[in-house]
Amino acid sequence: MPRGPKKHLKRLNAPSHWMLDKMGGAWAPRPSTGPHGLSECLPVILILRNRLKYALNRREVVQICMRRLIQIDGKSRTDPCFPTGHQDVITLGKPEDALSNSDNVQRFRVMYDVKGRFKLHPISAKEAKTKLCKVVKQAFTRKKIPYIVTHDGRTIRYHDPSIKVNDTVKVNISTGKVTDIYKYGLGVKVIVTRGKNRGRYGTLVSVDRHPGSFDVVHIKDDSGNTFATREGNIFCISKKDAEIEQDMPKGRGVKLTIIQERDRVVSRR
Repeated sequence: MPRGPKKHLKRLNAPSHWMLDKMGGAWAPRPSTGPHGLSECLPVILILRNRLKYALNRREVVQICMRRLIQIDGKSRTDPCFPTGHQDVITLGKPEDALSNSDNVQRFRVMYDVKGRFKLHPISAKEAKTKLCKVVKQAFTRKKIPYIVTHDGRTIRYHDPSIKVNDTVKVNISTGKVTDIYKYGLGVKVIVTRGKNRGRYGTLVSVDRHPGSFDVVHIKDDSGNTFATREGNIFCISKKDAEIEQDMPKGRGVKLTIIQERDRVVSRR
């Protein structure tokens, strides 16, 4: 076996939610090392070339990136394989206008649709200034400095003592400071970010504890359907008994059956 990390990725082995056609070539862009894992990210090259159609090939994507016209969470990224993930804010335009209210900038938030695929959801300039981050770790440094780590690789020191693992914090992108806290618990709105129910969201109604195994949570969507998933797969997006403050993709988090989708298509004709 060769030594070192792999630098290539076959298209047939690429994540299915990238929606790459298997006849489009043998290779797929392998994401660089970054804040999101390979199976939970969407590289910049796929955003510009496959989703937004702003480039025809990799060469044009590189030219756009080298002009520093792509900002991820307010920072210019020149790597065409830089990984973006859930809740990341993507701005297209000049670097100096990334965090301003300029109309010459396009803003998107990377989210999941109800089928678990990445969706570039257009957002306003006000929403682009903040993002939600799930707390995945809480610990102390060697010098006893408390810190938390979020799902996108952020390390926040001297955090509010009330913040625990599985809570969600609203982070100001320009300063990196926590502006609000969404405590994890019954009655909050959550979205599933892993598993077969990825992209569905609703109200957390109950938690089944299984010591020594995975805890299971039950979620009820807007249509009254209840589904279950692991506790580690959910992401809080609101406070208890409150509405979602973010602008969410259409569908209300309700996953339709094959028959319901067929009927909806027939009704449009």
